[in-house]
Formats: sequence, C-alpha cells, structure tokens
Amino acid sequence: MLRRRVIPCLDVAAGRVVKGTRFVDLRDQGDPPELAERYAAEGADEIVFLDITAAPEGRSTLLDIVERTARRVFIPLTVGGGVGSVDDMRGVLRAGADKVGLNSRAVADPALIGRCAARFGSQAVVVAIDARLAAKSQAIPTGYEVVVNGGRDAMGIDAVEWAQRAVALGAGELLVTAIDRDGTGRGYDTDLLRQITAAVRVPVIASGGAAAPADFVAAVRDGGADAVLAAGIFHRREVSIAQVKQAMAAAGLPVRHMEATA
Repeated sequence: MLRRRVIPCLDVAAGRVVKGTRFVDLRDQGDPPELAERYAAEGADEIVFLDITAAPEGRSTLLDIVERTARRVFIPLTVGGGVGSVDDMRGVLRAGADKVGLNSRAVADPALIGRCAARFGSQAVVVAIDARLAAKSQAIPTGYEVVVNGGRDAMGIDAVEWAQRAVALGAGELLVTAIDRDGTGRGYDTDLLRQITAAVRVPVIASGGAAAPADFVAAVRDGGADAVLAAGIFHRREVSIAQVKQAMAAAGLPVRHMEATA
C-alpha cells in the first residue's frame, strides 16, 4: 500500500510566506527557504510552494525565491502560481521544482494542461482546484463550484466535473482546496474529497481546514485522499508533522516515518 504523504504548504506573497483565512487577512509567517528547510528536517514528505498573488497580479512565478527554496530541500517540491504556458513551466522546473501546479490559467485555458503534460509528462503536472459550496444546479450538480484568482472569482463550473476533465487532459495529480474551510480550523471537507477521489484515478491532495491530527486522518480515511496538506497549524507550531504521522499510523494508515532533527 502506498504511503500517505504529509505536505506543508508555503503560500508566498511579496517574497514571504503568509497565511490568512479564505486567502484574505494575510499575516507574515516567515522566509520560504527557511521554512522549507525546517519542514524537510521535521519529516515532511513534500513541500508545496504557491505564489498566491501571481495570478491576481497577472505575472509569472517568482523564480528567484523558488531557486533559493529548492537549494535548501531534498524532498519533492511542487510550485504553483503564475504558470500560463509551457515556457513558464519549463522555467519553474529549471528553477528546481519537481512538479508544477496549474490553477487559474488552466481553468481559462484547459488545453494548457495537455500541452504541459505532453512536454514534461503527467507526473509533473498538478492541477490545483479551489472549490466552494454553491447551490446545486444543472451547471453545478454536486454543489461545489470552482473559484479562481485566490478564491475571488466564481466560474460556474462544477468542481468534480472539472477534476475529471483535468485528469482526462493530462493532470497527474490534483490539489483540492475547500475555500470555505481554508484557515478556519473546521477540518477538511471530506464530502468534497470523497466525491473527487471517487471520480478520478490520480492521487488527490487534501487542503483547507486542518486543525488537529484527527483532521488529517479523516481526510484520508473518510475522504479518500492520498496526501494531506496544511499551512498555518504547521507555521504556528500548533501541530507537528510527527504528531500528524503518529495519528495516521495509529489509525492504520501507512506513512513514512522519520526522526525529527529540528
């Protein structure tokens, strides 16, 4: 059985790691390379680096910070934010990323997923899906709607249907964030996760709402997630990666064990 991954997330704005609630009221949490190095030493399985202001500002990823971060860690690094072309993805990979996240620009240009997968392989393409609760309708039959630009813009697209389409186009992994839960400490949205994991055959990373080790367990056990991602509770040292893995192992979930060095 594949081990379930625990992934700290670095939301980066103006060169600093930040964290808020539902992508607003952002507060400084530290330097990206320093935090990435700390998490790698504490047993993180991967790091996700999201340039959260790139899409709203209409610019490319901050490659200098990606390079400095990649030099400090020796675990897989996924970088997202501001990637709108094959050339953009090439630049992020050359800066040291192992995988590249596509979100707002993939929604605007779905064929981007296929172009990137054809050039670099599906294993390097992670489609990030930000979803929020919405009234069920013909366009949104599951009641989960895709939002873009840091949750600012609703797209009238069903999140589960978009997940299926993204995988058909070449996504090798999905990063699913429940915007309604982000930064709230209410736990992952296991209903959203369960619907998406039942609909696709690629790994799904759960994001949004973790507050305690039990939340990570629920995302995998009840939501079917292959990996669990969190930010604020790790940044503020409210919960450690070791505590999360201990809880997951106690629940019978396979994880990679590592003695913390920091």
